Parts: sequence; C-alpha cells; structure tokens
Amino acid sequence: MKKYLLSLAVGAALFTACDDEHKEIVNTPNQEIEVDMSDFYTYTYENEVGRVAADGKQCYSMRVLNRQLDENPGLHQKMYNIERNVRKFIASKKPDGVGGGNGNGGGGDDGGGGSDPVDDGLGVINIPVYVHVIYSNANENISDAQINSQINVLNADYNASNNDLNNIPAEFAGVVGNAQVNFTLAGVTRKASSRTSWGTRDEMKFASNGGVDVVTPESALNIWVCNIGGGILGYAQFPGGSASTDGVVISPQYFGTTGYVSAPFDKGRTATHEVGHYLNLRHIWGDGRCRQDDFVADTPSSDGPNYGCPAYPTVNCKSTDMTMNYMDYTDDACMYMFSEGQKARMRALFASGGARESIIL
Repeated sequence: MKKYLLSLAVGAALFTACDDEHKEIVNTPNQEIEVDMSDFYTYTYENEVGRVAADGKQCYSMRVLNRQLDENPGLHQKMYNIERNVRKFIASKKPDGVGGGNGNGGGGDDGGGGSDPVDDGLGVINIPVYVHVIYSNANENISDAQINSQINVLNADYNASNNDLNNIPAEFAGVVGNAQVNFTLAGVTRKASSRTSWGTRDEMKFASNGGVDVVTPESALNIWVCNIGGGILGYAQFPGGSASTDGVVISPQYFGTTGYVSAPFDKGRTATHEVGHYLNLRHIWGDGRCRQDDFVADTPSSDGPNYGCPAYPTVNCKSTDMTMNYMDYTDDACMYMFSEGQKARMRALFASGGARESIIL
C-alpha cells in the first residue's frame, strides 16, 4: 500500500491537470512549467475571407482545416496535444518568471513566444523540399528557374535576409524573428494531366487520382504546384493531419518570382505564407476578429485581414496592425517579416517530441 501511495504521489508531481482552468503543470529538472490552453481552438466558425486581389484570389488553409476536422474526429485532440507541447517547449526556454501561456496578442511577456529571443538549442534547421509540378499546359509546367526562385525566397524570408526587411517600421523592428530555417530542393516531379483545375480536396496528392503521391512526409516538405482553380492562391495542411496529404499546394502563377507569375502575388510570398501554416502559424488576426488570437504574444490583435498595401499605421482592436507580417493577406511586395513569437512557435515543432521532429533527426 505504501508503494502504491508513493507512486500516486510521484505521478501527481510529474503531471497535474486543472480542467476547469485548462492549465497543465509539468515538472522539468529546473522548474515547474504551467501552460494555459483555455484559448485553444481549431475550427474557424466565422465566414473566412481569403487573401484576395481584385480578381478574388485567396488562401484556403483554414477552410481546408475545417473540412479535415469534420472528416477526422480525432484531429482536434491531436492538434491540441501538438499545441500543448509547443507551449511547454517555449515556456521551458524562457527566463525564470516569464509565463508559459500564449498571451493575448498584445505583446506581453506571457505570450507563446513573446518578443525576447531565446536559445532553443535547435540550431539551424534544414528542410528538404520535394516539388511536384502537375500541368495541363506549357505555362503550368513551370521552369526549374522558377522553382529555384521560390526556394531562394523561402530561404531569405525564413532567415530574415530578405532585401525588403528595412521597410519594417520602427514600432516592430525590435520583434523581427529570424527563424533560422533553410530549405533545400530535394527533387522535382513533373506530371502532365488533362485536368485543368484541382480544387482543395487534396486530389492532386494521389497518383490514383492523376496526381503525385507524397514523398517521405516524415522527413521532407512536399509542395504540389498545380492550378487549384476558384481564384485560390494556395493552401497548407497544419501539423497533425494525415501523412498522406501533408504539405502545401500552390497555383503555378503564384509560385516563385520569375517565369509564369502573376502580380501582385509574384514575389514568392504565397509559399512563405503557406509554409508558415505548415509550420503551425495561424493568420495574424486569429481568424476570429478581436476575440480570437493567433497564439503569439508579439503580434498585435486585429479584427481581420489586411489587403493590398495598407497605409501605416493601420489601427484595429486598439493596436497597430502588423500588416507587413507574412501571415496577413497583404500583397507580396508589402509583407516582409515574421515575429520572434512566430519564430518560437515554428521552431518548437522540431524539438524532441515535436510534430516535425523527424525532419531533423
């Protein structure tokens, strides 16, 4: 009986859950970490508008997530567990006295990443990339040069070495995040098809549908380049979804900076945005107006997306919008930063036990 009671005590010390407050406490060798999960959400209940130009072009990632949640009852819990691990890892790397919650988007110290750089011990992360080009005409069969131009943009944007970084206003200059993520082209697949548009139900990801099967999703990023149709720029799968559909889909005219590209989305930022979703970033406004957050403390709250090239400052929810963030819906030429908090969220996926740890093993 004593041994049984002792084991119960040890178990309680190692893990304590407080369901009524959605808080979890975990012991580490140096400190006890508490993370607040009360704000976590997966579904986007409001009518989502997309990243659009005058002709109605848009990002579809959140609608795809809603569909996947409907089709897979276990996905919500899986994403909850991924988010909990992300917050625990970030909290474990913060200085003593800094909270382990997600923050409220106002830039406070209790955020899921906050604004102060911390050493997460992961070093520079390299992600192999497989690009699958599915085309019905010569334009859609984009050149190697166009593919390479996109890889170059990803490397610049995820290492804060993009040449438009100096456009960031002083208000946000102190929270610019260098994610230290490199992308290496591992292979290109080309497949001719009579199909002129593919939609958003992942049919391009299966050879049985005339598409291309995913390649080693546990260790590489897959990008399908094909005409999605419906004015959609692209969409991504969040961590936690099926391995068979893991990756990013982008229409060819919004991929890269040269060749078959279409303004104002001709600077490769659609891929930067969608890969952000693949690495667990939400839209900067949280897809829920001022009431909902993107789980990042140093990105200000906003009541919705911004379009085009908005004037600075644009004020919503009593704060200045970070319209130049890659996870907003502005034109390619007017987005040029991730924040430190976003960097922390992305990199936490590669930590021990993280959803994308196997990419760097």
